[in-house]
Amino acid sequence: MKFKLFAPFTLLLLFIVTLSFAQVKQVDINRVNDMAGLPQPLQIIDWKAMALNFDRTVYDFNAKGRYWPMVWIDSTGKNFNQPVVGMYTAIGDVRQGLQHNKGMFHEALANMGAVLGATLVGLDKSRQQGRNYVGMLKNYFNKDTGWDIMMNNTAPEVALLGGGYGRDWWYDVYPNVLFYAIYDKYPAEPGFEQMARSIAEKFFKADSILNGNYHYSYFDYGKMKPMTNQICAQPDAAAGHAYVLYAAYKKFGDPRYLKGAINAMKALESQPVNPTYELLMPFGAYLAARMNAEQGTTFDTAKMLDWTFDGTAICREGWGFLVGKWNGFDISGTVGSTVDHGGYAFLMNTFDAAWPLVPMVKYQPQYANAIGKWMLNAVNASRLFYPQYMPAAHQTIPELAEVTKGVIAYEGFAKASTFDTLYQSLKAPVAQGDGPKWVPGKNPEVSQFSVYGSAHVGIFGGMVKETEVKGLLRLDLRATDFYAQNAYPTYLFYNPYPTVKAIGFSSTLGKGKKTDVYDLVSQRFIARNVSATTKVAVPASGSVVLVCVPAGAKTVVKNGQLHAAGVVVDYHYKK
Repeated sequence: MKFKLFAPFTLLLLFIVTLSFAQVKQVDINRVNDMAGLPQPLQIIDWKAMALNFDRTVYDFNAKGRYWPMVWIDSTGKNFNQPVVGMYTAIGDVRQGLQHNKGMFHEALANMGAVLGATLVGLDKSRQQGRNYVGMLKNYFNKDTGWDIMMNNTAPEVALLGGGYGRDWWYDVYPNVLFYAIYDKYPAEPGFEQMARSIAEKFFKADSILNGNYHYSYFDYGKMKPMTNQICAQPDAAAGHAYVLYAAYKKFGDPRYLKGAINAMKALESQPVNPTYELLMPFGAYLAARMNAEQGTTFDTAKMLDWTFDGTAICREGWGFLVGKWNGFDISGTVGSTVDHGGYAFLMNTFDAAWPLVPMVKYQPQYANAIGKWMLNAVNASRLFYPQYMPAAHQTIPELAEVTKGVIAYEGFAKASTFDTLYQSLKAPVAQGDGPKWVPGKNPEVSQFSVYGSAHVGIFGGMVKETEVKGLLRLDLRATDFYAQNAYPTYLFYNPYPTVKAIGFSSTLGKGKKTDVYDLVSQRFIARNVSATTKVAVPASGSVVLVCVPAGAKTVVKNGQLHAAGVVVDYHYKK
């Protein structure tokens, strides 16, 4: 029997019934409270289409036009005797390409981000155009240096041109976070298991040596020594260590990795001031929620979320999530410096914050409203990084936008131009990028267009979809929940409107499979035996988090968790 809910009375009844049961009390994130309820101008672009177009356009080795193609083949064979694709960090970067630095200067942040993003929107990058772009990533595993982890470059010869190699700890840690995500999607890729185990061993030993003190500029994974240099300490590297070690524990089952992840999280949580530096703190918040749910730990998720959002970082002054309306444009939810020239948001940081923060709701649904509201703001504002969506009067080089082919965005936007003398008449928000500053007098203006930031678009593309109600998004909580134990499809819907809204919800269990629909917020099954699109009411300024459970699956409650057919549906079930 098909279960359909189309009548207005039925919708109202469903809503009343849902509210009549005890609900998960929603917890605020203070910074999100200051964001727009319904950002303006409101325009949600098709992020999946953008990701697919990026892949199709940027990986074209025969692309025509000035500064194109964006990719080349590096045949220097560093670490592994195989070719690896090089990808520009920014359009026209004079340090890059086949004719410069032996073709060796390209960054893992771009290549890994592009492979992961394409995979999240359904592409198989291990067999595309006759090339294995996944296998090529092995060249970033720096075995020739003895570090035996993934790094941002293939060799130290070009390290000073980019980040990492003892200059910025997050640059050494984050490629390993990216690698583990990719490994989850390509578990059979030859050589990946050996590299994953090596990385886990290095991170476990590093955590043991650090012994709770991550107050260093970086860690030398070759000499296995913590180091201090002119860069301030980055204790949020503990979040990156913890993420990799917990992923390794889930993959390999070695209890040492769980111990290391817990130790690293304790080191992070113990910081007396906000230790946020670049990209890693959101992973700490996610792990706090997930490990509390799965392992029974008691990490302070709220504290780590405040550190993530608030812009109270000390070392990287003001790093956090931006809030505000600049000349009629809501820019809230983007990520970067809250103080640099009045605020400077970056595209890659905004994309990558969604990776851990969206699936966090699966483990702590009390943050459904806050994360839903933040994502609406971030998803809406992020289109403004792209020249075709930002009015020309707010761009530094709108006359050169054609070179982006519609898939490459500015690196960021700021409240005022961050160039000392250029573009000073532009009004906020000012779409721009730092590329010309990297090689002053040599990098062209078009290096403000960021290939490496745009490469991560598949994170949004894989999790964000607009419903039939403008501004009411469907967020896939499993898209970036890597190494998760068996779980049913789970989606967050946040309603930014002051009235109840009805949306159509269809099962994603597979064609012909009937579904029982469970809501993590009301902690009740709101529909049974669904085989067609079902109308679901989303409360005013509220959320539902819907889980597609196989119809008729036997449910049991064990240790405060609701299981259906042996799979956890609700980690914090209350009858």
